[in-house]
Amino acid sequence: MLTAVFALAGCASTSTTGGASSTPASSPATSASAPSTAKPAGGASVLDEIKSRGKLVVGVKYDTKLFGLKNPTGGEVEGFDVDIAKALAKEILGDEKKIELKEVTSKTRIPMLDNKEIDMIVATMTITDERKKQVEFSDVYFKAGQSLLVKKGSPIKSVADIKKGTKVLAVKGATSVGNIKAKAPEATVLEFDNYQDAFSALKAGQGDTLTTDNAILYGMVAQDPNFAVVGDPFTDEPYGIAMKKGETALQAVVNENLKKLQTNGEYDKLYKKWIGEAPSK
Repeated sequence: MLTAVFALAGCASTSTTGGASSTPASSPATSASAPSTAKPAGGASVLDEIKSRGKLVVGVKYDTKLFGLKNPTGGEVEGFDVDIAKALAKEILGDEKKIELKEVTSKTRIPMLDNKEIDMIVATMTITDERKKQVEFSDVYFKAGQSLLVKKGSPIKSVADIKKGTKVLAVKGATSVGNIKAKAPEATVLEFDNYQDAFSALKAGQGDTLTTDNAILYGMVAQDPNFAVVGDPFTDEPYGIAMKKGETALQAVVNENLKKLQTNGEYDKLYKKWIGEAPSK
């Protein structure tokens, strides 16, 4: 079962979503690193820039059903992460439509943040100690765990069934790559640029299993019920919203508003809308 966690103390096309233009481009933790008092170099803070331009620019996934997926019919990007980003825009700027969504992948999201192409990342991004050296994380806003996706009838029932010669599909830049190499060192790991490419490869028989966070895998099952998530999660993947290193003013505002969304019931409503059940407390 998926659970949501809030740590109240402290993861070249264009489209339109929510009235804003979009441009393309997982050990458990209960909170992000404590805010420092350092001021970002280079003048105004990102929070000041957001308020000045009257628009929040957010990096989201375009290939991850339930969290961030571009609708092929209407062109809008939809999902839990997208709705969380819109809710933050509403709290910070007074209108959820004052947002621009840009496509990120696990590989491109931190470089785009560092280059100031985006103000924050809301894209199934797992909080890790290594990433804390690169970005400022919000408190945990969603908790997942790494699992395996297989075609129904597969002999693979858990990570213990991955042996030498097993082909495991994963996505570049995701924590799942290192995790599966540690859990099944004899397996062959094939890395793809995004989740849709990896899932298409699995469906085409190019691998035996696909691994990433169970929350993402359940979205793939919703796309094709011929596949199933198997075995218990073998990692804990706490998702956080990432901001440029040193942007502690923005970090504090995001944490304040995440807490508000939980308190006023908006978070539970969005969770149930996309995940299909209320979050465990």
